[in-house]
Amino acid sequence: MSVTVRVPAKVNVQLAVGAARPDGFHDLANVFLAVGLYDEVTVTPADELRVTCAGPDAGQVPLDRTNLAARAAIALAARRGIEPAVHIHIDKDIPVAGGMAGGSADGAGALLACNTLWNAGASRAELLAVCAELGSDVPFSLVGGAALGIGRGERLTVLEVGGTFHWVFAMAERGLSTPAVFREFDRLAEGREIPEPVASAELLEALAKGDVEALAAAVSNDLQPAALSLFPELADTLAAGRGAGALAALVSGSGPTTAFLARDAETAEKVAAALRASGTCRSVRTAAGPVAGATVV
Repeated sequence: MSVTVRVPAKVNVQLAVGAARPDGFHDLANVFLAVGLYDEVTVTPADELRVTCAGPDAGQVPLDRTNLAARAAIALAARRGIEPAVHIHIDKDIPVAGGMAGGSADGAGALLACNTLWNAGASRAELLAVCAELGSDVPFSLVGGAALGIGRGERLTVLEVGGTFHWVFAMAERGLSTPAVFREFDRLAEGREIPEPVASAELLEALAKGDVEALAAAVSNDLQPAALSLFPELADTLAAGRGAGALAALVSGSGPTTAFLARDAETAEKVAAALRASGTCRSVRTAAGPVAGATVV
């Protein structure tokens, strides 16, 4: 027997970042939207824990116990007093190290798959607690749809969305380290007061109404200046997307993937074609959201 779980990527339509806390983390107001790019995580009983991966950028995925999918299996097994003896196979379609929570998606997918395979009986609340232990973005990968994350981003409030939003994602030629981007944020913020992060009322209203133009006017990412400081070429990608008709352009999360909000599916394809021709990025994908979170298939 095996269990397969499909789990989506995310885009941050707002990422408000507070000052560094004593523990080194930052308080966030993080508005997530799950979009239709997916990894599939399959777990099968085995003699011991092992991880394999296939798909674009699979060579960049760690296959040892540092992989979030492996850590998820270990965490759930420890709670149930069993051995995490499973083969975890990841069919990867979410860009690696791209600010779209691909690793977090795999962690959430493996957790749900193992809970199902082992008949472990973990409740939704327990699964979310394990997700929060694994990483700030992992709970949202389980929940999907749209949500506001506070704290490190792990404490979620589900948001209503009144329509479908069409996105274009441009993958960069190289990666960006999330800790490095936060360190650069701290460096750029040195000597000035950082306000408490709060969700934009205008953005939440735009999501609820499904108003693409209002959403485009409200999207923001406090980490974008830091990402651009470390990776200045991303500015050329953002400009190319705007020039091709995107209503909004921003770095997704800590980057280096850039995200472009389009008026409709047809415009998204035009923006994608222009970005492919621009020479400013490695690859381009289109996707719409919101979509469901981790789901057994």
